[in-house]
Amino acid sequence: MRSFLFNFGYFIKESGRVIRLNLMSNIFSVLGTGLILFLLGIVITGTDIGNRLVIMLNEEAEVNGYFSENITAEEREALADKIGSMDGVRSTRIVDEDEAKRRMEDILGEEAKILELFDENPFEAFIEIRIDIDATDYVIDGVKNSPGIEYVRDNREVLEKIQDITYALKILGYLMMAAVGITTLIILSHMIRQGIYNNKDQINTLRLLGSPGTFISFPYILTGLFLTLLGGILAALSISFIINGAYNGIGGTIPFISLPPREELINKMFILLPGLSMALGLLGSLFGLSSIREK
Repeated sequence: MRSFLFNFGYFIKESGRVIRLNLMSNIFSVLGTGLILFLLGIVITGTDIGNRLVIMLNEEAEVNGYFSENITAEEREALADKIGSMDGVRSTRIVDEDEAKRRMEDILGEEAKILELFDENPFEAFIEIRIDIDATDYVIDGVKNSPGIEYVRDNREVLEKIQDITYALKILGYLMMAAVGITTLIILSHMIRQGIYNNKDQINTLRLLGSPGTFISFPYILTGLFLTLLGGILAALSISFIINGAYNGIGGTIPFISLPPREELINKMFILLPGLSMALGLLGSLFGLSSIREK
């Protein structure tokens, strides 16, 4: 450890020399790494916002149970309480005939005057059942089999679409993570191999002088970490700029969508992207250093 600390200045100096030796190539490597991580950050940010939207939609997911004829008000209340105690049910609420009509009038807007053609209220009371979307089938079957329920409007197509959105967002995030990891490893390992090739005479000299492999290889590891860290910081700064611009532009124009806090997204990018870039830099450097044995 003492020897490592004693030679650390040399490692820094040697790493700087390796970077300067192929300055333009290394600059493009930093920009390429930053661009890849930037795309990853966009996907992660979009996934966070999408997950928040999915959670909101999940909380609003509901099915409606319509009562059988001749059921009393007390039996309705008891039935609503019974359904509310089922696993996967968040809450229940009885919507009476008048409220059902008002809701339809709100939906129809100016066309609501058509309802005036009816002598009596054509709408029926029902139980509004908020559910956990993962328990959709279980809850629907339970409600259908409940005595006193004649019909269930399940909105199954809408609920399935919500499930599909959740699944697609997760798959997209995993695929993007894999693509970023593989691409960064390939770019970085190629860069390290090129640096080793350009310094093969010096490496052979150090070997003849009896320098250990760790002494020879550490400047290249340091180079990989430094370049990928720069790429990660560049990506985090770019994402931060876009997030701030997007939030300032959106303002209060879509109040019905609950967006994650701006600071939460930005802080996550400044922790995740540089950390991920350093991990990829270390792996890519070690992979590239395997070529030292061939020199």
